[in-house]
Amino acid sequence: MRTRFLAAVGVAALVAGGALPAMAQGVSEQDIINDAKTPGDVVTYGLGPQAQRFSPLKTLNRDNIKSLVPAWSFSFGGEKQRGQESQALVKDGIIYVTGSYSRMYAIDSRTGEKKWEYDARLPEGILPCCDVVNRGAALYKDNVYFGTLDAKLVALNTKTGKVVWRKDIDDFKAGYSYTAAPIIVKGKIITGVSGGEFGVIGRIEARDAETGEVVWKRPVIEGHMGELNGKPSTMTGKVNESWPGDMWKFGGGATWLGGTYDPETNLIYFGTGNPGPWNSWLRPGDNKWTSSRLALNPDNGEIVWGFQTTPHDGWDFDGVNEFVPFDLNKGGKTIKAGATADRNGFFYVLDRTNGKFISATPFVEKINWAKGIDENGRPIYNEVNRPGDPSKAQGDDKKGKSVFAVPSFLGGKNWMPIGYSPDTKLFYVPSNEWGMDIWNEPVNYKKGAAYLGAGFTIKPVFDDHIGSLKAIDPASGKVVWEYKNKAPLWAGVLTTAGNLVFTGTPEGFLKAFDAKTGEEVWKFQVGTGVVSSPITWEQDGEQWVGVAAGWGGAVPLWGGEVAKSTAGINQGGSFWAFKLPKTVAAR
Repeated sequence: MRTRFLAAVGVAALVAGGALPAMAQGVSEQDIINDAKTPGDVVTYGLGPQAQRFSPLKTLNRDNIKSLVPAWSFSFGGEKQRGQESQALVKDGIIYVTGSYSRMYAIDSRTGEKKWEYDARLPEGILPCCDVVNRGAALYKDNVYFGTLDAKLVALNTKTGKVVWRKDIDDFKAGYSYTAAPIIVKGKIITGVSGGEFGVIGRIEARDAETGEVVWKRPVIEGHMGELNGKPSTMTGKVNESWPGDMWKFGGGATWLGGTYDPETNLIYFGTGNPGPWNSWLRPGDNKWTSSRLALNPDNGEIVWGFQTTPHDGWDFDGVNEFVPFDLNKGGKTIKAGATADRNGFFYVLDRTNGKFISATPFVEKINWAKGIDENGRPIYNEVNRPGDPSKAQGDDKKGKSVFAVPSFLGGKNWMPIGYSPDTKLFYVPSNEWGMDIWNEPVNYKKGAAYLGAGFTIKPVFDDHIGSLKAIDPASGKVVWEYKNKAPLWAGVLTTAGNLVFTGTPEGFLKAFDAKTGEEVWKFQVGTGVVSSPITWEQDGEQWVGVAAGWGGAVPLWGGEVAKSTAGINQGGSFWAFKLPKTVAAR
């Protein structure tokens, strides 16, 4: 006791004499807005609310990257391995990174020493569809926020890891879960829901970040009522406008990947998932707003505009992939645009102020579910490649006609985030070349049970590769360069002002490419598959790169023949930090 008393007196005397440095401050609204311009930290998922995943750091470049070396590696520990899909955050010398099974770690960014760990006590019976992953957290003031597999949202004190508040998002027994990184907008924490294969209702909601109390809720399926300040607000669409009967009550549309925010338009952008069930013959119509991009008012949750990439989705193409704001220069004009690489295989560019369609071009090969996209952005369906109606099956066969559709339901691009460089004016898209045999089956909704009504087998469409990192010009839709990978790509992208693009591979490599040419300029083996999103930051005058490592995710669970390309890859759970030493950078 006496020692603690004397220490306290000493600290007080130093403070009074002005000998201590200013205490580290929490993350402000301005810190979040400016994240893309402040390389000394990473306080948002996506390196800025627009999630372009571009860093202005250019100390590290293609000429000196051969001197990028590991500084330390931190193990997530225990037997809880599986997929590590988290993008880390860095603030005031501390890295905040989530792990599989709903864990959170605070790590000293210089030494790799653990400061604290939070391990959610998950109940029996959780229903994650696609591995026990978590994709990241959000920072605001003195709290760090993340969601759990049993559909809870947790706020932790950044210094101690102690729970500030814990709130239920929904009922995990009904199939709800949460895996995305939340975003902070105007003092509110914005989240979606996971559970698209269980007949959940997708929604976006905002909570007061300090208290966890709900401010507004917006269901994305027509017929469902929104909420504002604890009271009913407005209905999404109209009942039975594009859904038959009661199908809208279990219509899917899970908002499982999270969103982006554009301060210029003051709009939140979210993608919505597949309709339920997969069997499209049971739900004729467009089934709004599944497989769509939505823009919402952050103050009240009202939908400002919507764009449906795959109306009447019959292939589980979702529309949940991130919508990334950028400025498009076309015809001498600058357009406030946004881009998204859809699961359905097309790369879309929209006017982000109103959702107006600008263009759509294929970014994977051999697409056959649609013949193209019309002038309004609507697919021109190839109806012979829609899985057959099981109600018309002959004899005892309850399956509809099987078709081979490209891409597979895991998509031309799945969850792994794209990057945009304002220097090269290119998007960098981790994609996969695969198709699937798919057929429909009868199905009825049952709480907590899979709500598919379909079967499938995934197959590669090329002999020499599945994964493909592509650089795409959004003005023309053309692929400028391509890197081919034998196994599927399942990691996000980071791009920098040093003319570099980083991503990971299932084979265990963190790789860097020349952003203009696609030439591979560096790689490092971390001992397990990389399926997360890299980050970069500056500290002590040096540029650092960090990435979570650990093989898993949907590919080994759902991959069929494709999973054979990753057989033998070891699981893992770690965070790797690399740096370019000052002595090298100064040459």
